[in-house]
Amino acid sequence: MKILTFDIGGTEIKYALCDESFTLTDKKSIPTNAHEGGKRIIERVVEIAKNIDGVDRIGISTAGQVDSIKGEIIFATDSIPGYTGTKIKEIVETATGIPTAVENDVNSAAIGEAIFGAAKGYSSFICLTYGTGIGGAVYLDGKLFTGNSFSAGEFGHIVTHANGKQCTCGGCGCYEVYASASALVNSVKNKLGISMNGREIFENFENPEIRSILDAWIDEIVIGIKGLVYIFNPELVVAGGGIMNETYITDEINARLQKELMPSFRNVKVVKALMGNDANKLGAAYLASER
Repeated sequence: MKILTFDIGGTEIKYALCDESFTLTDKKSIPTNAHEGGKRIIERVVEIAKNIDGVDRIGISTAGQVDSIKGEIIFATDSIPGYTGTKIKEIVETATGIPTAVENDVNSAAIGEAIFGAAKGYSSFICLTYGTGIGGAVYLDGKLFTGNSFSAGEFGHIVTHANGKQCTCGGCGCYEVYASASALVNSVKNKLGISMNGREIFENFENPEIRSILDAWIDEIVIGIKGLVYIFNPELVVAGGGIMNETYITDEINARLQKELMPSFRNVKVVKALMGNDANKLGAAYLASER
């Protein structure tokens, strides 16, 4: 079976071919040009698919809340204008004649990590990605849990600070305002007047002021994970996002989390996601193969 798998993000559309052994080849990417809107994005996906011969299935991982049965966007922020309501599966299948599976990006990543990566062999885990915001997914008893309206796992918008900072969702005090990678970058800028990305922050790790900001940020991460552990009682927490490649962060999260949890919950551990940018594409490919 030859699967064409996509990962649609706000910046890039990444895609690759996948065979029956789930080996990714011919990895490529093009700019999303999100400002052009959701319709144009899916037109690009169709154009790519039509130019590749012999494709049996198409798997699509995408930003936004996704009805994975209908294969359409339930809701998406204005980062991709006009994306809400886009019937991706219908559009792609009508244009190409190829069976297509569509899933939310973090859900796809969780499936990729469950089948091929850090969560392989675990039946229950939660997955969080720390980037511009915080994405989440729930994997229970060997399968993805999507909730009543396919939107479970919006961990970035649980409230960790009552009446706290304004969030892009319209609420206040949301987890991602305090614990995302963007929150760390903003803290350094606001407190020190220095603009640094995550990599640069760690290059200056020995600076006591930066170290203090970093440690306070890790405490914010732990607050959210602690609540999720008490709700889901998972075997594992998979933490993704480029900043989680720093071993110091995951080591500190584990150490601090163990001190915070009641003894009966301390068998959980937090690990880095292993599949990186391939997790979403592999998860989407796996769903396409199953459907």
